[in-house]
Amino acid sequence: MAAGLRGGAAAPEIERRTVAKVSWRLLPLIVLIYFVAYMDRTNVGFAAFGLKRDFGFSATLYGWAAGIFFLGYVLFEIPSNVLLERAGARLWIARIMVTWGLVAGSMVLITGPVSFLALRFLLGVAEAGFFPGVILYFTFWFPKRYQARVVAALFLAVPGSNALTAVISGALLQLDGVLGLHGWQWLFLLEAAPSILLAVAVLALMTDRPEQAAWLAVEERRWLRDELAAERAGTLRAHGHLTLKQALTDRRVLALGAIYFTIGTATYGITFFMPPILKSLHLTDWETGVVTAVPYVVGTLGMVAWSWSSDRRNERRWHFVIAALVAALGLVASGPLLGSLWALTAMSVATIGLYGSKPAFWAMPGEFLSGPAAAGGIALINAIGNLGGFVGPYVLGWLKDYTGSYEAGLYFLAACALASAAITVVSVRSGRAEADPRDGTGGVFRPAGPNP
Repeated sequence: MAAGLRGGAAAPEIERRTVAKVSWRLLPLIVLIYFVAYMDRTNVGFAAFGLKRDFGFSATLYGWAAGIFFLGYVLFEIPSNVLLERAGARLWIARIMVTWGLVAGSMVLITGPVSFLALRFLLGVAEAGFFPGVILYFTFWFPKRYQARVVAALFLAVPGSNALTAVISGALLQLDGVLGLHGWQWLFLLEAAPSILLAVAVLALMTDRPEQAAWLAVEERRWLRDELAAERAGTLRAHGHLTLKQALTDRRVLALGAIYFTIGTATYGITFFMPPILKSLHLTDWETGVVTAVPYVVGTLGMVAWSWSSDRRNERRWHFVIAALVAALGLVASGPLLGSLWALTAMSVATIGLYGSKPAFWAMPGEFLSGPAAAGGIALINAIGNLGGFVGPYVLGWLKDYTGSYEAGLYFLAACALASAAITVVSVRSGRAEADPRDGTGGVFRPAGPNP
């Protein structure tokens, strides 16, 4: 992981050494945390089998429950990230982890539709601020030329979590009846425990800022501090200083929010409904888990390749657009192939695009946001985008109940991916300034139409 983040042969030795140390210290822990967070967020897709059997939940209600998580998440996203910037990532992320672990474990108490919806909403409230907080945290530690690869390392947790969650959840469902608990209760209980345990590791291993990193040599701390300070100065020269209030109304931030909303709708729609869709192949719970893992493994490989290419070319716009188009192609192809293993192939193509789009996208905000403006702006982008986490599952579930098939829902998700590509083409432009790219003014991504 760290090796892939080192600078090329032309990078100074101190840069290679410092980036490698920071990567090995922070990335494995953060990726593991996000892995667990994503598992607790999406394991409801496998619990749906037992919940439907025990409570008779419809696809529409399941879509509501899958999506209502994001309503709670969105409401508390911005205040949580602002508090993280003030209180420090170490304490705030540990607090988030303990809270979401307790709520995730409480899902064993579901007794019907009301408790199901309420607990999913509270889970979103508990996790609010984690992902944008991590994106903000990366800007404190990694120069911009490493951003796509760093985000890709984080996003390895997403398809990786989906793949392993599929296998683990399928196995945990086999515990049905042990100690009088349903299989879905064991799933929620055992998959919630790691988040609380990892909070201790966060307190022990995470460091808020490079200046506090006793595990770096003095010259390494100095190099990293000066490098990041030069980038911030370049950002201010190129884009001016934005206050928190200005960032929340900036057209560039809102455009990125719209882009992330549409691609997020497609991503979460397929994430929550892939297990039920593949279940239609008449597989057992365990077989469904194993088969569901396949598209995420393929998506992981595509994401790594996309992030490497984006950083190598210092280009974000077209890497995102092409990835979104690949996602749309895979989703459209999935529709007529439902009920066959060819649908698995098409969904694998879709995941390449859906996950390949993320590293290029999250390298964009840091090109013009810094300080409190970055905390609020990144949180707003993620909040708008995660509304797609409500829309995608809800619409897909409603269309399934209305039409009797997932096909129309897959076409809806494909349209969202296409819309994301179109918005990017219209609202984003890539430009190269004459200045040195290392000071943050050259070769940067710039959304069109900045505020005057």
